[in-house]
Amino acid sequence: MEIVENHNLQIRDPFVFPEQTEGKYYLFGSTDQNIWGKGTGFDVYVGNDLQNWEGPYPVFRPGDDFYSENNFWAPEVHHFQGRYYMLATFLRKDNQRRGTAILVSDNLLGPFLPHSNGPVTPENWNSLDGTLFVDGAGMPWMIFCHEWVDVEDGEICAVRLTNDLSGTIGDPIILFSASEASWTTPFNHPKKISKNNYVTDGPFMYKATNGDLLMLWASFVNNVYAQGISRSATGKITGPWEHFDKPLYQDDGGHGMIFRTFDDKLVLMLHAPNDTPLERPIFINIAEYEGKIMIEEK
Repeated sequence: MEIVENHNLQIRDPFVFPEQTEGKYYLFGSTDQNIWGKGTGFDVYVGNDLQNWEGPYPVFRPGDDFYSENNFWAPEVHHFQGRYYMLATFLRKDNQRRGTAILVSDNLLGPFLPHSNGPVTPENWNSLDGTLFVDGAGMPWMIFCHEWVDVEDGEICAVRLTNDLSGTIGDPIILFSASEASWTTPFNHPKKISKNNYVTDGPFMYKATNGDLLMLWASFVNNVYAQGISRSATGKITGPWEHFDKPLYQDDGGHGMIFRTFDDKLVLMLHAPNDTPLERPIFINIAEYEGKIMIEEK
């Protein structure tokens, strides 16, 4: 199997699963060469130093009866109740709207198979970038984006999942809109006439050591992709949510997540630049102090 270094690895929406027993990192992400078109599936890369990756290993390929054939995006893999669950975005064949579905496997190398009955986000919404969060009572939730293409001011939403992660309980709750953060600016898309398009992308939940519940999410500053952080004032997923004044990273990178390395270093990973096919996985050492996340000085 080929060894690929970060600077040669095209990937969007990167997500690392550190496998403690093996001492290996599993790197998932949007891995189609043209993620804006026909979807091939999802691959994983495996490594032990966050620099050199063995792969790609195919972990999901759609069957002939799969409900999507385009826009295979943002696979996240979480271990829950003894199995590995992949939350990923697909463009539905039946109504041409994006939604997050849930797949399952007993192995990080797959194969991941459909677990939910199609996307679990609302059928008539364009939704994407679902992430798993388990609250203090052990209840699973999915946090996801209601896209700006529907609502102009993109939203971050939460919905309860069933205990087997195969479906949802109740309706989604809107946690906040992109423009509520002071650092975001309108996204000027060439195909959109409105000047009030605000984007939400890539939510990821992080529990700080002081107990604060933080959310990473991405948007734009002067049409440049950026990574921001918000904090739940109550420590609950339902918020209300407070937004840090400045983005954590604004050098045309985002859709980030946080993980700890095997030597206990805290790392922010995102893709940059936000330009296909130039996207690469970027690893940034960070520090956390009293619920604040800071990029470490080099």
